[in-house]
Amino acid sequence: MRVLVTGGAGFIGANFVHQTVRERPDAEVTVLDALTYAGDRASLADIEDKITFVEGNITDAALVDDLASKADQIVHFAAESHNDNSLKDPSPFIQTNLVGTYTLLEAVRKHGVKFHHISTDEVYGDLELDDPAKFTPDTPYNPSSPYSSTKAGSDLLVRAWVRSFGIEATLSNCSNNYGPYQHVEKFIPRQVTNLIDGIKPRLYGAGENVRDWIHVEDHNSAVWTIIDKGRSGETYLIGANGEKNNLEVVQTLLEIFGFDKNDFEHVKDRPGHDMRYAIDNTKLRTELGWEPKYTDFSTGLQATVDWYKANEAWWRPAKEATEAKYAAAGH
Repeated sequence: MRVLVTGGAGFIGANFVHQTVRERPDAEVTVLDALTYAGDRASLADIEDKITFVEGNITDAALVDDLASKADQIVHFAAESHNDNSLKDPSPFIQTNLVGTYTLLEAVRKHGVKFHHISTDEVYGDLELDDPAKFTPDTPYNPSSPYSSTKAGSDLLVRAWVRSFGIEATLSNCSNNYGPYQHVEKFIPRQVTNLIDGIKPRLYGAGENVRDWIHVEDHNSAVWTIIDKGRSGETYLIGANGEKNNLEVVQTLLEIFGFDKNDFEHVKDRPGHDMRYAIDNTKLRTELGWEPKYTDFSTGLQATVDWYKANEAWWRPAKEATEAKYAAAGH
């Protein structure tokens, strides 16, 4: 299989490329990535001889058309994905998440390539803390930021191209990923790298906001399960029943590092900070037979801490600038 991975130098995409090279040696993998701040070619350094890397933008129609003509399967990870950044400047989110996805879909339509679209549970909005419900594929969309609204729009484009033009495509909406190669601006790697540097973790507000955490390897094994077994036009929700509030995450990290579980600082909450996300993965498990490997959150978190400790050269170059941004915002 000839696989084109968009955003393959980003966090989840790079892990997907590593996993594909490791577990599917017959796959011919091409990575297309614009290498914006969240994409890092160093994330692929140890497998560059096993893949083809193309630096370019998914909004470049000629480039996308050429690459799609040589692919059997496109796996679309490329996205602008930081909520805070989308509040400051929505324009890159419009271009990448909407125009970029449209550009890919037109190439898919022309060349008859299979397509898998990676999306987020944030398209559904958020849930109340005391609500027993979880997101399902039938949950109405209710995005609350420029980021989540453009991802919702990209999902709808994919569904429209399936229905209107008959392309063969599957979709997945995932809960919050954690693991290797995640940019230090994100919640878990920021706390981990701060602790490595002897800096207390910082907690937004009261820390009650709940996320449904999944290790990136589990997410990507689910993606391959959907590609192999999923039905075209269907949406599958990827989650591992890993609901934890932010306070629990910080306290687990403090325990891993051997510190008192209350040794953290409170900072003012983010604007528009969704309260709770939770994924119902029943469809993925019952229809396709997928199961997660990391069923214990603390085990997955320990493995993540170990990776950041062992790969300081990867994350250190971005750390200072990231912390300067947060400091300017009072976070």
